[in-house]
Amino acid sequence: MRAKPFLIGLSTGIIGGLTAIIFTTPQSGDQLRSNVARNLKIAKTRLTEIQHHSSSVKESFKSLKNEAKNNIPNIMNDLKGSISNFKQEIAPDTAKLKEEIEGLQKSITEIENNLSEINNKQNNE
Repeated sequence: MRAKPFLIGLSTGIIGGLTAIIFTTPQSGDQLRSNVARNLKIAKTRLTEIQHHSSSVKESFKSLKNEAKNNIPNIMNDLKGSISNFKQEIAPDTAKLKEEIEGLQKSITEIENNLSEINNKQNNE
């Protein structure tokens, strides 16, 4: 939400409300003027607070943007380095596992061949 349209709408609402109060109030002129003056001070104070809060939020977003801009590339580089180190560390184990899997596959093939030979001998007998 943009601050300028919000403040314009808020100001318009306050002015409209004050106009309605002026025309519908059962108070005397002096009481009305003092109430209007007091309400204007309150409205000005609240508008100042809103402006302060909106500028504070804006600064917070700028700060967050700058932190993200500076830190994300560092985090990505660290992550890439960690992944590269992990790959290097597991490379010997990966090679060993591949060898073991190939050995197991050869053993399974031999067992299957032996079983088929045994089955063939039993069927021939």
